[in-house]
Amino acid sequence: MSPPSDALPLVTLVLPVYNEAALLRPNLLDIFAHLETLKDRYRFEVLIVNDGSCDDSGRIAEASAAEHEFVRVIHHPRNFGLGQGLRTGFAHARGHYAVVLDIDLSYGPQHIERMLDRMIETRAKLVLASPYGPGGAVANVPRTRLLLSRWANRFLSLFAPGNYSTWTCMVRAFDMRFFRGLHLRGSGLEIMPEIVQKAMILRARIEEVPAELDWARQNAVSGKRKSSMRVVRQILDTMLSGFILRPFAFLMLPGLAVFLFALYASAWMFIHFFEAYAELVRVHQDTDPTDALRIAYQSHPHTYIVALLSLLLSILLFGLGLLAYQAKRYYEDLFHLGSTIYRHMVESERRVTVNIGSSRRGSGRESAGH
Repeated sequence: MSPPSDALPLVTLVLPVYNEAALLRPNLLDIFAHLETLKDRYRFEVLIVNDGSCDDSGRIAEASAAEHEFVRVIHHPRNFGLGQGLRTGFAHARGHYAVVLDIDLSYGPQHIERMLDRMIETRAKLVLASPYGPGGAVANVPRTRLLLSRWANRFLSLFAPGNYSTWTCMVRAFDMRFFRGLHLRGSGLEIMPEIVQKAMILRARIEEVPAELDWARQNAVSGKRKSSMRVVRQILDTMLSGFILRPFAFLMLPGLAVFLFALYASAWMFIHFFEAYAELVRVHQDTDPTDALRIAYQSHPHTYIVALLSLLLSILLFGLGLLAYQAKRYYEDLFHLGSTIYRHMVESERRVTVNIGSSRRGSGRESAGH
């Protein structure tokens, strides 16, 4: 006997949409068909966040909501970016879990079940769909976009603990009890590494599942698809995210390189000094070492200047690295404390809301009895 529908976990499927009219309706139908195959295990609500589309995406989304009672649509008055779209979706999600899927279905609907199963099996708070990890695959993606995405994820993995293969993919599953208490600030693509970073600060369990990234579907609908990623901004956002993940590494590693260069320049500084001193001793037995230093500096001033400046710069970078490490530890402690307080406030508000609703329903029944 299958469990009653109310006993099944409720999952909110969040679909950010921006100018996707050409493929929105057929892709929604494919998603709904896949959700139908999971109805014995999960209940679903579909939340479409229309992020200020300029085409017919909003109208198509509203038509879908009129046809299906489990579909809701939220419209942004203008395009705010992926980060704000996700935050809007999380704020309106009613489910125990939330799954974010790209409406272009570059990640197929089968990833929904895959991520939810892993989340329930491992009790993870966050599950990442990873095309770059073991078992993942990528197809029909432009070479430039693919290279930038791969190197961005490798760069972030290098500067962060956890050894996660994919930091930038938006296809993820969330434990909403945990994420309702997570304060997010990103408005663009930078929100993706921000989510992982803040989950790591709170010691949340994070899992990855193999994923297949394939642009064949949207290429067939709209021809050869061009990447909408803003390359320069994405590179800067990735570097900033890496700095936030491990700021001291950004300062310590250059500091170490400058220090090694300072040692090299200092070695030549001493070589020039001893050469000048040996020449003075050959001419005059009673020689003042300061004369040798003066002659060496006059002959090779750039060596001394570069050596001393690089040594000072390395010390400065080391000092800033230590300060950055200390600031990161303070930030993590404060974020952990603030998130704990915020989560308790959110849970308290939800309990109060539920109690008020229960009281009103009870009063209504009593009035009906009288």
